[in-house]
Amino acid sequence: MSPTFNERLGLLRDPAILPLLTDCRHGIEKESLRVSADGTLVHSPHPPGLGSALTHPTITTDYSEALIELITPVSRSIDELFGNLDEVHRFTYSHLGEERLWNQSMPCRLPATDSDIPIAWYGTSNVGTLKHVYRRGLAVRYGKAMQCIAGVHYNFSLSPQLWALLREQEQDPRSQQDYQSACYFALIRNFRRYAWLLMYLFGASPAVCASFLQGRDHRLQPLGEKSLYLPYATSLRMSDLGYNNNAQAGLNICYNSLDNYIGSMLDAISLPYAPYAKLGTHDAHGQWQQLNTNLLQIENEFYSPIRPKRVTQSGEKPVHALADRGVEYIEVRCLDIDPFAPLGVDPVTAHFMDSFLLFCALQDSPELGDAECQAVTDNFNLTVKRGREPGLRLEDAGQQRDLAEWGKSLLGSIAACAELLDSASGSEQFSASLEQQRAKLEDASLTPSARVLAAIAEQGDSFFRFALAQSEEHNRYFRNRPLSAEVQAQSEGIAAQSLAEQQALEASDTLDFDSYLERYLSPRG
Repeated sequence: MSPTFNERLGLLRDPAILPLLTDCRHGIEKESLRVSADGTLVHSPHPPGLGSALTHPTITTDYSEALIELITPVSRSIDELFGNLDEVHRFTYSHLGEERLWNQSMPCRLPATDSDIPIAWYGTSNVGTLKHVYRRGLAVRYGKAMQCIAGVHYNFSLSPQLWALLREQEQDPRSQQDYQSACYFALIRNFRRYAWLLMYLFGASPAVCASFLQGRDHRLQPLGEKSLYLPYATSLRMSDLGYNNNAQAGLNICYNSLDNYIGSMLDAISLPYAPYAKLGTHDAHGQWQQLNTNLLQIENEFYSPIRPKRVTQSGEKPVHALADRGVEYIEVRCLDIDPFAPLGVDPVTAHFMDSFLLFCALQDSPELGDAECQAVTDNFNLTVKRGREPGLRLEDAGQQRDLAEWGKSLLGSIAACAELLDSASGSEQFSASLEQQRAKLEDASLTPSARVLAAIAEQGDSFFRFALAQSEEHNRYFRNRPLSAEVQAQSEGIAAQSLAEQQALEASDTLDFDSYLERYLSPRG
C-alpha cells in the first residue's frame, strides 16, 4: 500500500472524521426491456400511467421505447437506496398490464429486422426531439440490436466535506473544486486499472440468444439449438460483441486531468467522420436521422465503463457542466444485470462497490501512459471473455500475473476500506460483502457468470428459457407486493405531473428544431 493510501486511511480513522463516510451519496439506474409473456420484445408505447419518459424523475426510457430505465433518488444509505429501487419497480409493474421486465443484460428474442425495434419517443418539444434524433443516429451508425443491451449504472460520491479535509491535510494549493475534480479523476484512473476485478466478480452475461447476433460475425460457440456462449466468459455485454464501436476504437479520451478529458472529448464531438457524412443528417424523406456527421454526435455516444459526472442544467452539455463546476460524482456503467436478483442488483454488490470505489479514491493513482492504457484495456477485455479460465494471467506493471492471485491481493487492500465503512456505519456488512467476493476468487463456480451457465444447463442449454423463467419469477415477486394505497397515489401524482411538465415544455418552445440544434451544438450552446 502506498504512503498516500496509508496516510489517508489514518486520517479517516480519526473519530472526528470517520462519520463523514456515512455521507457517501449513491444512486442506481437500472435498465430493462419490456417483453410479452412469451418473452418477445413489445412494440407498445411507453405506458402512459408511468408518466412522461422525458420529465419523470425516476422512470424514463433509454434507447428503445421498450427499454425502461428506473432511477433512484440520491441516497446516503444503501438500505434507503434499495428501498427506493424496490418502490419504483413495484409502481412500474402496476402499469405493465400483461408485460414483464426482462431481467437480463443481453436481450430477449429480437425482431428479425432492425426496423421492428421501436426507438424511444419523447414528444415534440425541442429537447425531446433532440433525444429522439440522437437515438436515430445510434441506429444508423451501429444498428438497433446493440442498443437493446441493458445494464446497471452505479453512481457514487464522497462527501464534499471529506474532500475538503483531505485537501487541508495534504496542503494542496488548488481550489476545492479543482482538488475534488482531480481526486475523482484519480479514482477513475484506478478504476480503469482494476475494473477487470468487477467483471470477474459481477459479470453475468456469458451467453446470448442467437437472435442477438443474427447476420453478424462472431466467435461464440453454440449452446443448445438457439444460444451462443463462451465457456469462460464473464460479461459478453462488455465485450466487443456488446457495446462494440469500431469507429471509436482510435479515440484517445484522456483521464489524467479534467482539462485533458474535456479537451479530448471536445475533439471527438467535433471530428468529422466520412462514413457518417456519407449517411447525411437527413434520410431520404427529409427527416433528421442523426444530429451531425461527426465521430460522436454528443458526449454520451462515447461508451466508457465509468464517467465523471455533474448534474446538468436544462439544455446544458455534460462537458460544459464539468468545465464550469467540476466533477460532482462518478457513474460506474459496467455492471451487468444480476438475473438472480429481482432488482437486478443486490445490497451485497453495493456494499462491495462502496469499498472498491473508496479504495480507488484513496489509493495513489499516477497518470496513465500509453503503455498502461493499453494494458488496462487488454486486462478488461481478457476478463470479460475468459475471466474464469483456469490460470488466466493479466498484465500488472509490465509483468504477467495470475488473475485470482492478483484479485486476492487487491481484496487485502480493499478490506481496509471495508473496515472503515463498517466502523462508520456500525455494521459488518461491508466486510461481509468483501468475504463473499473472496470466495468467488477461491471458487469460480460461485461467480454470477458460472451460475448463469449452470442454470442454463438446467433449462436444456437454452439461454432464452432460463432468462424467461427468471423474468417470470421476478414478475410474480413484484406483483405479489403491491404498494400501499398512499404510496401508489403519490406515485400516480408524480407521473401525472411529469405529463403536465412535458406539455408545458412543448408549449413553451419558441425556436424551430433546426435553430435549437444549431445552438445546442455550438461550442458553448
